[in-house]
Amino acid sequence: MGRLVPAVTRALDVLELFLEGNGSLSAPDVTRRLQLPRTTVHELLTTLAARSYLAPVPEQPGHYRLGVRTYQLGSRYAEQLDLAAEGQRVAREVAETCDETVHVAILEDTDVIYIAKVDSTHAVRMVSAAGRRLPAHCTSVGKMLLASLPDAELTARITGRELTAMTPHSVTDPAALRAALDLVGERGFAVEHRESNPDVSCVAAPVRDSSGEVVAALSISVPMIRWSEERESELARLARDGAAELSTRLGHRGRPVLGDSARQAPR
Repeated sequence: MGRLVPAVTRALDVLELFLEGNGSLSAPDVTRRLQLPRTTVHELLTTLAARSYLAPVPEQPGHYRLGVRTYQLGSRYAEQLDLAAEGQRVAREVAETCDETVHVAILEDTDVIYIAKVDSTHAVRMVSAAGRRLPAHCTSVGKMLLASLPDAELTARITGRELTAMTPHSVTDPAALRAALDLVGERGFAVEHRESNPDVSCVAAPVRDSSGEVVAALSISVPMIRWSEERESELARLARDGAAELSTRLGHRGRPVLGDSARQAPR
């Protein structure tokens, strides 16, 4: 593996601060968060702005926001990522059927990242956004994706990691998480009740690519005021149907069965 270039790493650290939901940042903000010298931060911001990766905020002197070049790169990435484009289309179809919020997410380490999202038309609905990152163990999509991993890989990802709580209902005990993932494997879909949002329950199903590998999960999120056991069964079916449709569009052939190659090692 080649040597990392410190200046490039610092520049990327600056850009990634905006992933935390910051609309704009000043040089003192960056200095404080990254613990870098003020001169270094000034040079980084000046360079990134000169290349249009950042842009000054006219109404906030001394502040910067993401520039047009980051949008161009993101758009180019999305064009090449069929999963995101097809996921958005399928999510829209599922949302039109159930009129609830639908997400498609991928797994990155122990987090999930939402790459597609379609809102419910109800006044009371889950509020989120594509691009959002959440702890996988607190979400139905995350549980679905963790459950699809080979046992050795799952162990490597969660061993020694703190399972942080997002709500009082979040699973924070590793043994309890293992049991929950075993249940996901048995059922072929995942459910979470108020674990990432105290007012929402979700159900998710696996999305496979042409090789049969689980590459994403599709979920349906419902406020507790519209949740019931009957609704859970209905939405689980819709999530599985939607995930199967997305899998087909990605080239998967055959019936998706969780655990084809994943959970073969005993616990």
